[in-house]
Amino acid sequence: MASHFGDRLCKAVKSKSTPLTVGLDPVYNRLPESIRGQKTMNDEYDLASAIDAIFDFCTRVLRIVAPLVPAVKINIAYFEKYLWEGLECYYSLISEADALGVEVIGDVKRGDIGHTAACYAQAHLQNPELTGLEDIITPDAVTINGFAGADGIIPFADTATEQGKGVFVWVRSSNPTAGQIQDFADSDGVKMYEKLAEVVGNIANQAKRLGSAGYSNVGMVVGGTCPEETTSLRAKYPKVWFLVPGFGSQGAGAEECVRFCKDDHTGALINASRSIIYAYEKPNYKNQFGANWEKCIEQAVIDAKIELAKVM
Repeated sequence: MASHFGDRLCKAVKSKSTPLTVGLDPVYNRLPESIRGQKTMNDEYDLASAIDAIFDFCTRVLRIVAPLVPAVKINIAYFEKYLWEGLECYYSLISEADALGVEVIGDVKRGDIGHTAACYAQAHLQNPELTGLEDIITPDAVTINGFAGADGIIPFADTATEQGKGVFVWVRSSNPTAGQIQDFADSDGVKMYEKLAEVVGNIANQAKRLGSAGYSNVGMVVGGTCPEETTSLRAKYPKVWFLVPGFGSQGAGAEECVRFCKDDHTGALINASRSIIYAYEKPNYKNQFGANWEKCIEQAVIDAKIELAKVM
């Protein structure tokens, strides 16, 4: 395995012939009835029952999608709500995904400065060196909030570089009201997200961050539902990987998302979460596969890959 995150992404995207990434955002009451109906998993207000159900669902999803996509994105918020049991589940799923050979992005969106940022980086990117935690691994990359500027990004970037891992800085989000702040322009007409992208780009372009494939281990999160102007970020920052949320349930189409890919189809990971993992709720898949929820998810991944391939 290549030691540089950007190199591993290039290899993974090319080998799976897609930039599609699947996100795990598990909600108990949306899990398949065949899981929630089991005697040991049928109580969403019982901690052990809920965690067992979520872990069972997520591990089975990982086994379905791992042969088909280069990476998975695990949203820690859906596990933190269950406190320490949830965090144990989160880290266990990272190990499961790693064993299946996919790159793992921890969607943690941490952000701070100085020693606090360094501690966050160690917690989420550095594989533990403490006795008793030998079997625990952290994700291959994490998402962070860049609001504090370079002081809040560099501690994560340095830890990622030391560990052979990556960082995706939240530059322009995909939610409807993001533009109220992120599109706010200064007297020269430079928007906030553009200035943040410039800060990220300066850090990403440092020689120590670059791999043999020409990409940095520091990337950007830019929503697929963002205004067309964000397309220019691809040309401005050719050494950066983009993590592009919004495909599927959030309303971004394939064409809006693949604009962040280069001609060789690398350079972007296009994430779909709910539209994939809850595919068994959709009539077209239910009619085709009935109660076989795993086949519904598998077909949804295949269909999403085809949709992206057609417009690239």
